[in-house]
Amino acid sequence: MARLPRLSLAGMPHHVILRGNNRQRIMEDDNDRQMMLGLFAHHARDKRVAVHAYVLMDNHVHLLLTPEVEGGMSRFMQSVGRAYVKRFNERWGRSGTLWEGRFRSGLVQTERHLLTCMAYIDLNPVRAGMVSRPGDWPWSSHHHFVGLRTQPWLTPHPVYWELGNTPFAREQAYERMVSAGLLPGQVQSLTDAAFKGMALGDPEFLEGLKGKTPRRVTSGKPGRPMQQRQNGEN
Repeated sequence: MARLPRLSLAGMPHHVILRGNNRQRIMEDDNDRQMMLGLFAHHARDKRVAVHAYVLMDNHVHLLLTPEVEGGMSRFMQSVGRAYVKRFNERWGRSGTLWEGRFRSGLVQTERHLLTCMAYIDLNPVRAGMVSRPGDWPWSSHHHFVGLRTQPWLTPHPVYWELGNTPFAREQAYERMVSAGLLPGQVQSLTDAAFKGMALGDPEFLEGLKGKTPRRVTSGKPGRPMQQRQNGEN
């Protein structure tokens, strides 16, 4: 079966997953992690991609990106991936591939799923049993959005700004949202959309995408919208 072209649209957020080949470690120490973050910062500016959220795990990376131009996300990921492998291999005296094929990505509806996707990314180390709270893991954007650290190369999405009228109000609202956790269905939907290369949203959103790309946007008929918790996102 021929591989579908990547679903990527300028101006829309995408959940991206980059995994190590055969689940191998892609980061050995904090110097590797700092190297990866430096590449994010450089190539986000260079390739005109907004990085809204990230988490660095031992054998994979999650990102939430909005490309400003068509093809920007692929150019960003290719540049980061190639530069990182070159430096990683030189540093650790190895050769060959590091990544498990091409990166995976799914397009997410802004109003319905963007903040949920940010929380999904923040909570990845908790789901993996590495920490008990997202704030205990230093290698994610969580600290930036709850006011514990500033990373100027991150681009808060307008939906995040709508959480409050002041920085403190936004940080508190976001921390409460992440602390509330996600429903199993939300986690599964975000994971499936990224790994299948599809879009995640309500039926009206998915129908609207059909006029913007000839590429199939779902793996089947859109079902009922995923039920959200009363607090809005999760």
